[in-house]
Amino acid sequence: MQTDLFQETLPTTEATTMAAAVITAPKQVEIQELALPEPSATQVRIKLEGCGLCASNIPVWEGREWFSYPIPAGNPGHEGWGIIDAVGAEVKDLNVGDRVAALSYNSYAAYDVAEATSLVMLPKSLAGKPFPGEPLGCAMNIFKRSDIKAGQTVAILGIGFLGALLVQLAKEAGARVIAISQRPFSLDIAQQCGADEIIPMDDHYKIIERVKDLTEGVFCDRVIECTGKEWPLNLAGELCKERGRLIIAGFHQDGMRQVNIQLWNWRGLDVINAHERDPQMYLDGIKEAVEAVESGRLKPEMLYTHTFPLEKMDEAFAALTVRPDGFMKAIVTM
Repeated sequence: MQTDLFQETLPTTEATTMAAAVITAPKQVEIQELALPEPSATQVRIKLEGCGLCASNIPVWEGREWFSYPIPAGNPGHEGWGIIDAVGAEVKDLNVGDRVAALSYNSYAAYDVAEATSLVMLPKSLAGKPFPGEPLGCAMNIFKRSDIKAGQTVAILGIGFLGALLVQLAKEAGARVIAISQRPFSLDIAQQCGADEIIPMDDHYKIIERVKDLTEGVFCDRVIECTGKEWPLNLAGELCKERGRLIIAGFHQDGMRQVNIQLWNWRGLDVINAHERDPQMYLDGIKEAVEAVESGRLKPEMLYTHTFPLEKMDEAFAALTVRPDGFMKAIVTM
């Protein structure tokens, strides 16, 4: 990863306009020159260094009947970080020049505004390094709700950016980690992140038998489903031991699910939907992620595999959708 793409610079805003990506129709994006947003009394404006792309962006990019186009400028970018260049009159604890990760929602742009209460300060030790706070915080929150302890066996289904981070965290906690994923590249990444065993996600019953053999018929204390798909969700239940915990971390965005409640009931599983909805929990997770990256407990940089300038948002969305070989996490730079 070329970290010089993210070298820290002090803001020198004199411009009155900015570039922003606008999804004008399904699979169509324009880079438009728009008025620079002004922060309200309780907000700050951030000169963005970058923004991560999230799989939750795919529906609005591809188009669904419930979306209205054009989408607001910069939306749905919600993984931005950068340097504060303007503060509202009531903001007391943040200053121009502070580097922050933001919970804001229009960050496919050169600038975004955010409530001062929705920011996490980034320390000098992370200067020049990308920091998409929202997904890093999400990984910390999911890990916390998984209640993983040393000596447990943990299966993680779907090794994308989130799954790979969870492999790191589970391994660091002292668990035995089984990584299950479709792409050979993602299984290689899982091994680099510390997975003890890797299994191709191909045949439902072969996977069950393989995990059964690896656990001497007991199955797993914890199973984290990261794919957001129905088949792996049902597979996850099969891989849980009696009184084990099934953690749903995947973003299930495409409709209803049929799951084997009989199995879940018979095995007495605890089923956790690990998606937080309280913004404060997201912020707490981001703060924990800052500490985890600083300490080396979390190593996300190896997972930032694709970088695009804002002017090539169409290519960024295409890569997010197709996920070419070697793809883990894409970042848009400003």
